[in-house]
Amino acid sequence: MPIPVESRDKRLEGPLAGIRVIELGQLLAGPFTSTRLADFGAEVIKIETPNSGDPMRRWGNSHEGRCLWWPVLSRNKKSVTANLRDPKGQDLVRRLISEADVLVENFKPGTLEKWAMSPDELMAINPSLVIARVSGFGQTGPYSDRPGFASVGEAMGGLRYINGFPDQPPPRSGISLGDTLTGLFAAQGILMALYWRDGLGGGRGQVIDASIMESCFTMMESSLMEYDKLGIIRQPSGTGLAKVAPSNIYPTKDEKYLVIAANLDPMFNRLCEAMGKPELSSDPKFDTHMSRGENAEELDALIGEWTQNMTATQLDEHLDSHGVVTGPIYTIADIAEDKHFKDREMILNYSDKHFGELAIPGVAPKLSHTEPKISWLGPQEVGAHNQEIYGGLLNIADEELEDLSEKGII
Repeated sequence: MPIPVESRDKRLEGPLAGIRVIELGQLLAGPFTSTRLADFGAEVIKIETPNSGDPMRRWGNSHEGRCLWWPVLSRNKKSVTANLRDPKGQDLVRRLISEADVLVENFKPGTLEKWAMSPDELMAINPSLVIARVSGFGQTGPYSDRPGFASVGEAMGGLRYINGFPDQPPPRSGISLGDTLTGLFAAQGILMALYWRDGLGGGRGQVIDASIMESCFTMMESSLMEYDKLGIIRQPSGTGLAKVAPSNIYPTKDEKYLVIAANLDPMFNRLCEAMGKPELSSDPKFDTHMSRGENAEELDALIGEWTQNMTATQLDEHLDSHGVVTGPIYTIADIAEDKHFKDREMILNYSDKHFGELAIPGVAPKLSHTEPKISWLGPQEVGAHNQEIYGGLLNIADEELEDLSEKGII
């Protein structure tokens, strides 16, 4: 059950204050799950391998030898170490789990069972424990024992195939989309399980089985039904969507691109007015959603010819003044300087002892009464909170902690 108010870490604020989460695993999908919880006030205790820690500490670009991704992925988290291949390390984790509300793990299925920490064994210790298990293919089924990363989950879940352009190899997104999607689904599952346990009187924990492949498949819209009833295999559609027009990117005078999404009839009418060509809205080739979809190539050419007469900024302002859905394609540099991102506190300037002033992403979504707070960035020292957690929460004496450290258990 949630941590009593008098025992909570006062630095952690938000709607999940009082919820204690144990994070097992590494890299992205599992840790991103608990990042979402930590952002909103949960006390997340991250278990890392002694000495080396999570490989994410070394991934991506670095500043003066320190990874720039790690501080955000592990913000508001507490790092402790435990050798999970040693029975004494496993025992430490079981003791922590007995004090927790949630366990997040993203090991290959069967790993916890190998360490005598299956859901049944852990729930015997803590019946109210909510366990989120994140994996490539899920805990059951023919593929469950296969290792799986985001790239494979995106491929087998269908996202990779419909991305890109026809007659070209399917590209990947420039981010680990499958991992973060799964983290979002797992976090939703945790919140639902906590509500059922505490709000609806369920009174006990349960297991959330979150698969990268299934999370990607869930984003496939009507593709399955189209195939089932019409035999249609949705294909990659480049910069637009098949049979949806105008909804594409269009060139500008300063050699940039702007998204224009005016496929609804009233929106298309406003676009025609903005173009100074109101007659297009009554042209039989463009006067309905279906006809525009059938003649998308011709319509896109007409719009593209017009958009090239203005810069991206001029075009964006002009279309916005006519109530047309539009927006420039931003680089991260554009985002960092955008007044809306700043006003919405999605660009935060954080003062850190290792990085100095560092721009970090804010928290979404926004809540009106329980605003989250970034209390600290991901700890640079592996096991930075060993003393606080093992000594404070579990009341382990300093002498025993020193012995565990000398033996490589923490």
